[in-house]
Amino acid sequence: MKKTYGIEVDCANCADKMELAASKTEGVKACTVNFMMQKMIIEFQEGADRDSVMDNVRKNCRKVEKDCEIFI
Repeated sequence: MKKTYGIEVDCANCADKMELAASKTEGVKACTVNFMMQKMIIEFQEGADRDSVMDNVRKNCRKVEKDCEIFI
C-alpha cells in the first residue's frame, strides 16, 4: 500500500537524507521524497502497521534532519 504525506523541509539535500532514512525504516518497502512538491510517498511492506511505521519514519528522519516535519 502506498500513502502520500505532506512534509516541510528546507533544502533538497535534506530531502535526500530524509528519503534515505525513511527507506531504511523497518516496514517501509520504498520511499520517494519530492522536495519541490514537499511530499513523501511511502510504500509499506505487506502486513506492516502504518501508524507505528510512520512513528519510526518520523524519528529516523529527525535524526538526520532536526527541522523536518512529516504531516501525518
